[in-house]
Amino acid sequence: MINRVLIRIRVVQVLFACSQNESIDLKKAETELLFSLQKSYDLYFYFLSLMIELTDAYAQKVDARKSKLLPSEEDINPNVKLLDNKFINQLRQNVILDKYLTDRPFRWFEYEAFIRSLLEEILSSDAYKAYVEDVTGSYENDREFWRKVFKQIISNREELYSILEDESLYWNDDIEIVESFVLKTIKRFNESKGVNQELLPMFKDETDREFAVKLLRESLLNEKVYRTLIDKYTNNWESERIAQMDMVIMQIALAEIMNFPSIPISVTLNEYIDVAKSYSTAKSASFINGILDAIVKELKDEKKIIKK
Repeated sequence: MINRVLIRIRVVQVLFACSQNESIDLKKAETELLFSLQKSYDLYFYFLSLMIELTDAYAQKVDARKSKLLPSEEDINPNVKLLDNKFINQLRQNVILDKYLTDRPFRWFEYEAFIRSLLEEILSSDAYKAYVEDVTGSYENDREFWRKVFKQIISNREELYSILEDESLYWNDDIEIVESFVLKTIKRFNESKGVNQELLPMFKDETDREFAVKLLRESLLNEKVYRTLIDKYTNNWESERIAQMDMVIMQIALAEIMNFPSIPISVTLNEYIDVAKSYSTAKSASFINGILDAIVKELKDEKKIIKK
């Protein structure tokens, strides 16, 4: 689930934090990197558990209405289709989710008002109206309902972003990326898999974890090499005019270009230019692109990098 886009962002953030300190502790930096990636994976399970939490909130709402002093016919015989949703019941019993929440417990109970408000928005939505009118009772429709709700309602709640940012600073940059993986997971759910339905692993394979650690190490250990190259092509710029984030981004980009022969140079350049657009100044992307292009040309001419 943790893709290389997110890994690059995390390495940039960790290295930028390191650049603010006089001394660099490689072990501490690695620990921080892996911890931040773990928090991104936590968010994936936090989102999955939110759908269960909303269903439980509806169950409480149904029970409360039945307990009224003068309940209406609708209160006595509420629509319980949401409670019988086959996808949610499968998700609730998922062995991977259950173990993860046991090992790394977190709950939504502190945000009861938000949960109630979000539930009311769902219940008044066109998606819910269409769902309760569906008479097929199919697993596919149950799953599709929650996919629509997550994409169209949950993901668009500004309050959710505020809650998540307050819950963890690491989640500021993760939300949209992780939401896409939650939608992918919902789509992959199959009734026949039962409680053993696969969820996305933290890393697609061990190579992505190795990529994260190696990229950080190479960026830190060979900092002087990369900074010398950068200085050569920025000697007409006053150091104060170059954003520290730009220096960090170029340093990591060079570490990737020079140490990962299987990754095309164009891919690396595009990725870090995108990072610059999001995390540095308005002019950073074009500045970084120009400097890195010049350095790459020199490295190719000197046969220090041989790849596309």
